[in-house]
Amino acid sequence: MSADVRIGPDGIARCAWVGDDAEYRRYHDEEWGRPLHGDLALFEKMSLEGFQAGLSWITILRKRPHFREVFAGFDPAVIARFDDSDVERLMMDAGIIRNRLKIGATISNARLMLELRAGEFDQFMWSFAPEKRPRPQSLADVPATTAESDAMSTALKKCGFRFVGSTTMYALMQSSGMVDDHVPGCWRAVIV
Repeated sequence: MSADVRIGPDGIARCAWVGDDAEYRRYHDEEWGRPLHGDLALFEKMSLEGFQAGLSWITILRKRPHFREVFAGFDPAVIARFDDSDVERLMMDAGIIRNRLKIGATISNARLMLELRAGEFDQFMWSFAPEKRPRPQSLADVPATTAESDAMSTALKKCGFRFVGSTTMYALMQSSGMVDDHVPGCWRAVIV
């Protein structure tokens, strides 16, 4: 078996980045690479990917329930009303990533979301999904950015969104199923 695939403690072959962490296994099996639609779901994903920048995704996964609690289920209408006292409250909350710039970006991005019609964000984000391409043959073949993630990042920044760099947007594309980077030998790689 390739070093890019690892047999988990449950006997199932997965992409090697999953390791032995139960939450990572669940995320890999149930979420990563599966198409995700909906303005709120994609706004949450964009926000969490922004918080992840420079950190491990498992850190975000472990904190995601609390993120959802303190960010009102990532409802832009609620987050858009957050003020300086909310920022200070969040900066004191060890259950999330306490980064003032990332918190501010989430609030600012929520305000931008309110300017969109229902379904418009989903349609906009998915417009950057690349055409189906050959599956990466190894983890080394998985890019950090692509022309499509560059374009998504540029377009979001032009609209005023923050913490939406190309690497972050490629991670969003992977996690929301816009691309499928499961490697051969992973049980998810056989799912169409």
